[in-house]
Amino acid sequence: MTKDQKNEVIELLKGKFSQYNNFYVADTESLSVEQVGKLRRACFSKQVEMKVAKNTLIKKALESLDSEKYAGVYDSLHKVTALMFSENPKEPALIISSFRKESNGEKPVLKAAFINGDVYMGDNNLKALTQIKTKNELIGEVIGLLQSPAKRVLAALLHHHEQKAGGAEAAVAE
Repeated sequence: MTKDQKNEVIELLKGKFSQYNNFYVADTESLSVEQVGKLRRACFSKQVEMKVAKNTLIKKALESLDSEKYAGVYDSLHKVTALMFSENPKEPALIISSFRKESNGEKPVLKAAFINGDVYMGDNNLKALTQIKTKNELIGEVIGLLQSPAKRVLAALLHHHEQKAGGAEAAVAE
């Protein structure tokens, strides 16, 4: 790779790291070409961008953007690294999980995940990451929570009002 080619890759990666708040660092080392193709297609169908790049170039891209912000990721940059960029914080975790289920394998291995500024190191985080709530799911839950007490309060007020009205009418009738 020439210096120019390396710089091109670094610039491309910087663009992706800037564009996405979430990315996963996976090890695809022992996957066959066919399996990698299948993984790419799975990513593509879920709007996850997968990029395979040299660790040194990934590190340079991250360092030139914000070396402190991404410091937790550096230890994961060894062996073969596939980056999975996603708007949805849990989509890559779901892709990796289902890929493993289908192939009855342990690969790809999750080396790290960077989710909205937090770094999750190690494959043992995979299950937890598949259960992360997306922003829309959280908003939905909050709206649900906000709606239910309001409904109860309204119901109680209406009930109370009806009782009062009923009592007053009874008094007038006497």
